[in-house]
Amino acid sequence: MKAALFPGNGTVVVVDRDVPRPGPGEVLVRTRASAICRSDIHLYHGNPVIGGDTAGAGAIVPGHEPAGEVAELGEGVTGLGVGDRITGYLPIGCDHCEYCASGYLMLCARWKCLGSDVDGGDADYLVLPARNCLPLPDEVSFVAGALMTDMFGSQYHTQKRLDVRGGKTVAVFGLGPMGAASILVAKAFGAEVVAVDLIKERLELASTLGAMATVDSQIDDPVEVIRELTGGRGVDVAIDCSGAPQAQNAALDVACKLGAVAFVGESRATEINPSDQIIRKLLRVVGGWYFPLGEWEEIARLVVEKKPALEGLVTHRYDIAEAPEAFRAFDRRETEKAVFTWA
Repeated sequence: MKAALFPGNGTVVVVDRDVPRPGPGEVLVRTRASAICRSDIHLYHGNPVIGGDTAGAGAIVPGHEPAGEVAELGEGVTGLGVGDRITGYLPIGCDHCEYCASGYLMLCARWKCLGSDVDGGDADYLVLPARNCLPLPDEVSFVAGALMTDMFGSQYHTQKRLDVRGGKTVAVFGLGPMGAASILVAKAFGAEVVAVDLIKERLELASTLGAMATVDSQIDDPVEVIRELTGGRGVDVAIDCSGAPQAQNAALDVACKLGAVAFVGESRATEINPSDQIIRKLLRVVGGWYFPLGEWEEIARLVVEKKPALEGLVTHRYDIAEAPEAFRAFDRRETEKAVFTWA
């Protein structure tokens, strides 16, 4: 089979490997779609933000947003059959701690990350624990299924925690793939969205996805514009998907009193003013990361019923043999959401 590997120096090699065999409790999956994520670029350059010692060493197949068909069952696997359509759940936990028991496998002290610690979806086949095989509704394509986990699912969980719903206003800062997914989720929940970015094409996409207003932060001060749009009150919820300190501060500033803010974009350091931005507004601030296993049925049901334009987020599709070109273009921001597909 063909598989992509990162030597860690900003290059990709496509190698031939034997098809892996599933062990006890595992499933062999024939990959049908595997999405590229911005966090993959850290691996691409040998500076992983997630994963243990093996991450970034050039031996692990990347790809933490795969979807495909069950090709073979390992010993003891029940509840799945060959040919079942699935998408992959990113964290692999110990299955015994309090976090694994509650479905939050990514909080397990011994968790491993698909595509960083264990081989991921940028290959013709991958092996997953049976627990990490999430059933994909027949109405949903494999490409949409690949986007339902890290992007859509993460935003679903974050916005559910923030009680996003009809009658509320949401400001989204940073309109890359995660920010675009944030708009889709907020609209599916019935909220109105103001979208902020400094790239014209992203702002245009936000409008097509249903944002009621867009703000070009290179031209206008988003805090002033959003306050004007909301009669000085601010938005009920602000979500930063950029990780940029300026946007994080703007999110805190535009959230109304008793409002909520989520930080989703990865960031190592930001200076804020807790007294004015959080304490005296009784603001609720959360970190947005991934979703617990128990929410998958809710996420899938929302996608089937509301039909968010997930495939509309994909700007480029590639064959796995084109992995060097795909990651090079993604690294240079010549693409937005890119996906490897198999016929």
